[in-house]
Amino acid sequence: MSNRLALPLLLGIFLLAYLLPLGSHGLWIPDETRYAQISQDMLLSGNWVSPHFMSLRYFEKPVAGYWMIAASQALFGQNLFGVRFASALSMGLSVLLCFLVARRLWNEPRKSFACALLYMSLTVIAGQAGYANLDPQFTFWVNLSLVALWFALDSTDRNRRLLGWAVLGLACGMGFMTKGFLAWLLPVLVALPWMIWQKRWRELLIYGPLGIAVAIAVSLPWVLAVHAQEPDYWRFFFWHEHIRRFAGDDAQHDAPWWFYLPLLVGFSLPWVALLPPALKQAWQTRKQAHIGFLLLWLLMPLLFFSLSKGKLPSYILPCLLPLALLLGHALADRLKLEQGRVIGLNGLLNLILGVTLLLALVYLQLKKPLYDHELHNLVLVFIGLIGWIMANLLQAFRPLQCWAAPAFGSLLLIGLLPAGLPKSVVANKTPDQFILHHVDELAQTGKLLSNDLGAASALAWRLKRPDVALYNTIGELKYGLAYPDSLKQRVDPDSVQEWMREARRNGSVGVVMRVKGDDELQEIERLPKDGKRYEQGNLVILIFPQGAS
Repeated sequence: MSNRLALPLLLGIFLLAYLLPLGSHGLWIPDETRYAQISQDMLLSGNWVSPHFMSLRYFEKPVAGYWMIAASQALFGQNLFGVRFASALSMGLSVLLCFLVARRLWNEPRKSFACALLYMSLTVIAGQAGYANLDPQFTFWVNLSLVALWFALDSTDRNRRLLGWAVLGLACGMGFMTKGFLAWLLPVLVALPWMIWQKRWRELLIYGPLGIAVAIAVSLPWVLAVHAQEPDYWRFFFWHEHIRRFAGDDAQHDAPWWFYLPLLVGFSLPWVALLPPALKQAWQTRKQAHIGFLLLWLLMPLLFFSLSKGKLPSYILPCLLPLALLLGHALADRLKLEQGRVIGLNGLLNLILGVTLLLALVYLQLKKPLYDHELHNLVLVFIGLIGWIMANLLQAFRPLQCWAAPAFGSLLLIGLLPAGLPKSVVANKTPDQFILHHVDELAQTGKLLSNDLGAASALAWRLKRPDVALYNTIGELKYGLAYPDSLKQRVDPDSVQEWMREARRNGSVGVVMRVKGDDELQEIERLPKDGKRYEQGNLVILIFPQGAS
């Protein structure tokens, strides 16, 4: 595998595995519909400074991630592909970074290709490439900052070293404007101990200010602009989204310190069997400067997030690029020495997993069907699982010749699985598809109402109308709804009948409800009884004509 062939091959895999499936399934709630609507709001309102969610102030994240999704929707249209393209592009660029840094570390074409292929075929990485949220973008900026740092540290030419530190600053600035102060902290957690260990801390003092200056120059215009437009932004964002989330007694998503250890193993699929020898080899060669850098890149963010009280699986995505580099390093060394035992064992473990899932699906379909007259969806899942099984069968019995097979099995399965899910899941978790079937009727209504933020944001995105009234639901919009100019968008159960009468004087009303229990049934009971009704899963669409009581 030459460098000349590796990049076109990786690009082809990116087009087929990352881009092709983007429009094959609806937007998942709550994340995808939220980010689709917030970025769409920028296009509709022209306000690119402060994020708004359904016309309400939404200060949980900075603005750059929404810029990327909004730009994608402006370029490709306000559709499924346009919403998800920023995530796919971010993960694709992270794959390119993996290839480039592997080439810099070892200068072995097959090892560089192996590292990049392993990284892009990790199931969680491939899954995030087709999922519209801010984690793929933030992961790219963190990856870019640390790759730029290594290029700077590894350069002997002063100009290239300056360029590396400048790119580091650019990445930190953009990462900060995507998800906040962690973009500044994570590179420091890696750089500082490595510099001290290598006794090169003077370089940090000499070149570090350049990175800081570039980061400030990148982010300062928006920092000042959002403060001028929304003076309370930084108070809420700093205290609520950083201090309380990571250290407060009421931190969100509280979990034990070991939460990420089993996740890291799961995130290594389909290369789990390579994990022990790769980490053992890395530990044995930790005194080598580049291996020590990769270990710090893997372990320091992992340690930081393990110590914080609030935890989400996506927080450790920046740890996966160095992990892929160590896995690819160990794999390529075993290929060079023609040691296929561990590689074959990896295929065997994946084969057992795939056969177990296939048998479980067959058993459930026979005993308690997941798919009800949905042959197309079921066939897609079977193709994905059989592809996984065949790929790993090849690796299990021909490990040296078919070492890359699990990558293609993984990419095939992850690409087909969302489009092959049962309609019972799709109906409840992707409301934009149900709304799309009735979009013409809903578009003719004068007012919109919903009792669920996920359904409301899907409704607002599909109709390009952010002013959806929120019926007995607050959730993450608690802050935005507290502003006096936003109270008109909030509808309580006691006032919904009066709101409906007033709204119907001026036109018809469209309502999208999620009914998950008795509380939601009572909410529907308070609505008028003369509406046209459509149901799918736990979703209900009601169209009320103008003027009727």
